[in-house]
Amino acid sequence: MKWNRSSLAGRIDHTLLKPQATDEEVKRLCREALEWGCASACVNPARLPAALEVLRGSGVKACSVAAFPLGASDLETRLFETRRAVEMGAGEVDTVIDLGLVKAGRIEEAEAQVKAQVEAAGPAALKVILETGLLEKEEIAALVEACVRAGAAFVKTSTGFGPRGASVEDVRIMAEAAAGRIRVKAAGGIRTLDQALALLEAGAERLGTSGTRGILEAL
Repeated sequence: MKWNRSSLAGRIDHTLLKPQATDEEVKRLCREALEWGCASACVNPARLPAALEVLRGSGVKACSVAAFPLGASDLETRLFETRRAVEMGAGEVDTVIDLGLVKAGRIEEAEAQVKAQVEAAGPAALKVILETGLLEKEEIAALVEACVRAGAAFVKTSTGFGPRGASVEDVRIMAEAAAGRIRVKAAGGIRTLDQALALLEAGAERLGTSGTRGILEAL
């Protein structure tokens, strides 16, 4: 596919998840997302009201996070955070799978949590972060299958806070396992146009990055 700035921006979640981000920084991020036509602006729950001041009623979705960045929240907390984000106006919620359950071989329990969060999200898209830098290839493929069964909208590579970010190999594994049944989002350390295009070529349908400006200006 031949990309231009508009088509590429439409695949990007313009992201600001650093803990020290202020309301004003988030509003600036959201104005940029509107200017460029990004898919969403992704922010922490405490900054979601500021994001919605700018994005509400626009074509750019407000995206928030749940059980982020560790995935070590219990189900009740996950569901509260998911419902609360949607009630406030988020159109998408990125959540982290319970890696402790995954590593203990309890993938069915992790899948049940995801299914419950999908139901809690209602009309909002739930994107499930696998944190692929902590997983074996077989675990990545198994979790994609679990998220398909649970009804999630996306599987996502990384939080940006893990041991490494998105890799072309991980995206290929995810896309192959997805087989068109669930979308793939690559996130974590995406800073250059070459990286972005390689990840899209490998099968990602969405990119999460705080480096949106540099990527688009390089196109």
